[in-house]
Amino acid sequence: MKKIKWVVPTFYIIFLMLPIYWLLNMSFKSTTEIINVYSLWPQDFTLDNYRTIFTDSTWYMGYVNSITYTVFNTIISVSAALPAAYAFSRYKFLGDKHLFFWLLTNRMAPPAVFALPFFQFYSSVNLFDTHIAIALSHCLFNIPLAVWILEGFMSAVPKELDETAYVDGYSFPKFFFKIFIPTIAAGIGITMFFCFMFSWVELLLAKTLTATIAKPIAAIMTRTSSTSGYELGLLAAAGSLTIIPGAVVIYFVRNYIAKGFAMGRV
Repeated sequence: MKKIKWVVPTFYIIFLMLPIYWLLNMSFKSTTEIINVYSLWPQDFTLDNYRTIFTDSTWYMGYVNSITYTVFNTIISVSAALPAAYAFSRYKFLGDKHLFFWLLTNRMAPPAVFALPFFQFYSSVNLFDTHIAIALSHCLFNIPLAVWILEGFMSAVPKELDETAYVDGYSFPKFFFKIFIPTIAAGIGITMFFCFMFSWVELLLAKTLTATIAKPIAAIMTRTSSTSGYELGLLAAAGSLTIIPGAVVIYFVRNYIAKGFAMGRV
């Protein structure tokens, strides 16, 4: 009976890992082999696809650009969401629930709705094709999500903690940064994870608001056609490398994600 219990999870994990394995398998093949030969492993193993990515500035700068604006966005989103979430969790004011719901509605809109306004606005203020332009545009979607997640974690902290700190002579900044933030460290970790992942995988705004200087890897991967057709091996290698940052982030916040699910905020 115990062995049977492992059958379904094992097959499920294998099913989930198949696309990743096939992507890695293709990344070590030439485009000709991918098109003409069906095999479970490379018949003519090659590292040319990865060599191209690490030696061609067009490719490796795409990763640098993506990581740069993703980190910018994560820092800005969490920094802006922390005081807002604290206000929603600790104070009651006129229209607070309506404002909280309105904030979440920004997250519900598709990025395509804002692509043209952002493009025109950033072009007029000379921010087009910059990392900060993409980071700020992603804030429209990440800050509401960050506020919603952090508010749940903050509401779970008793208000008596605030009152005790004030009685002990703590100023608000000292209390907030030395006592309160460490208490909700799990919430901050999971919030940073979701902000990072949305900004990392988002394509439409990142492609619309850049041309050459800040072009992200996701946008570069859509331009892999040549006179001989699509460079499938190169595309597979680039896709394999894009998995790494997300996997690294998941590894460090995996415990926070589990806690977020337990609290019902994820």
